[in-house]
Amino acid sequence: MGETSHVPKKVFFTKGVGTHKDKLTSFELALRSAGIEKFNLVTVSSIMPPFCEVIPKAKGLTMLNDGEIVFVVMSRNESNEHNRLISASVGAAVPADRSQYGYLSEYHSFGETDDTAGDYAEDLAASMLASTLGIEFDVNQSWDEKETLFKMSGKFVKTTNITQSVVVDKQGEWTSVLAAAVLILHNSENGADNGKNGKPANDIKAGSEHALGRNSPDSSSRTSGPLVGAPTSRTPAAAGGDSKAADEKNGKPALLLAAEKQ
Repeated sequence: MGETSHVPKKVFFTKGVGTHKDKLTSFELALRSAGIEKFNLVTVSSIMPPFCEVIPKAKGLTMLNDGEIVFVVMSRNESNEHNRLISASVGAAVPADRSQYGYLSEYHSFGETDDTAGDYAEDLAASMLASTLGIEFDVNQSWDEKETLFKMSGKFVKTTNITQSVVVDKQGEWTSVLAAAVLILHNSENGADNGKNGKPANDIKAGSEHALGRNSPDSSSRTSGPLVGAPTSRTPAAAGGDSKAADEKNGKPALLLAAEKQ
């Protein structure tokens, strides 16, 4: 076994929502919405490996084989209560020194919007990273106050979250939501063969679905800009700005716009 054979080299973020009369099937549909239903998913705890590159979802999917065992940091939630607002979020915090590890956090809740759940997940990841870096902070401070403090320390690069929320629409049917950081153990972009006409993945055009695309009329997403080489990020200036306007530019979330530029 190689020295780094089980240390992820890349990561991408995704989310999904599904509704069905059966609870398990609603989760399967959420996995399909997120684009990760073809893999044998193994949930792991919440470390962002050193030097791990954040890549667009569309690129990440071409690097994985159908049926592959894939490690994920995943948050999920479900309900069959009509008009219940449910959410699932994964937060991320990356240190300025990329040779050090960062944190991924999982959070799910009821009655919270994307903004509220996403901020809390981000706060969790950032607070865990800050505690390992020796940054002193007041746990009772608001997230915006702590975020500014963390960034001013010079030890943080970015914090981000990916969040899926939805209101349960159909009485008696189950609705599931999920958010996930999908970890990739290799660097190869040519080895994945998804069984499509016997062609390697690099010969198959990636689908139009990218990370953080909207999944339903009732779902919403909030991002805050690019994170070290990809998805979302937050900066002190953006924390108080009009993030909604930026996120919805041209009708696409900020992470999607960032991914398409790569």
